[in-house]
Amino acid sequence: MKRTVEECVVMAMDGTDTGLFPFLPYILQDLWEIGTSAEVVLELLLKHKTDRSNLKVLDLGCGKGAVSIKLAQELNCFCIGIDAIQEFVTEARIKARELNVEEFCSFECGDLRERVSDLRDCDIVVLAAVGPVLGDYYSTLTNVSKCLKGNGLIVIDDGYIDDKSEYSHPITEKRSVILKQISDAGMELIDEIITTSDEMKETDDYIYGHVKRRCRELIEKHPDKKDLFTDYVKKQEEENEALETKITCSTMLIGRNR
Repeated sequence: MKRTVEECVVMAMDGTDTGLFPFLPYILQDLWEIGTSAEVVLELLLKHKTDRSNLKVLDLGCGKGAVSIKLAQELNCFCIGIDAIQEFVTEARIKARELNVEEFCSFECGDLRERVSDLRDCDIVVLAAVGPVLGDYYSTLTNVSKCLKGNGLIVIDDGYIDDKSEYSHPITEKRSVILKQISDAGMELIDEIITTSDEMKETDDYIYGHVKRRCRELIEKHPDKKDLFTDYVKKQEEENEALETKITCSTMLIGRNR
């Protein structure tokens, strides 16, 4: 059965209860970059996309626009950002205007699973910590590649489990499985930047501090939903521990087989 948009968004935010969906803008109000480093995405593109004139970037699950806006600032490229949370899209538009890249950025609220069927001729597609909203890597790449020009590139910020590890995770695969699915989709891993455990911990601690504080405020406002917010904080703790000790966090650059 196809997941709802709410299910996909909550899962991408490491939650399990769709009742959390309407509260996500409040919980994440202090954060602009949500889970993906715009600097890392930029670093990969500067290294591998030498012809950067008139680039068209599709940012799927763009959040508050941090990646799109950074790329627009540095590359003068045109970015289309799509996210399912209207408040995030509104913030992205405001931020683009504040940073004088409004003419280079178009942000819209929608279901990225539907929009990938319409958008074409993109040079870059970014999937920044959106989880398996389009399925596994094979399904994701098969769908997203339709949006690309022939020499287009896909950036995926995700995690994988070492092949020798006995750890298992509901939505995180082992590296060999991911590489096989990439190959089966007619594509290849061109490059990746791995986030160290210390870097991951620094990011996690920063995000967690804000999330925990906002969830406490929501418990005071909505005591009948205490379990919802308490469980989310606990889930964040568990995910952070996994990301820092059991999962390799990587920003991958993927292209068609050469």
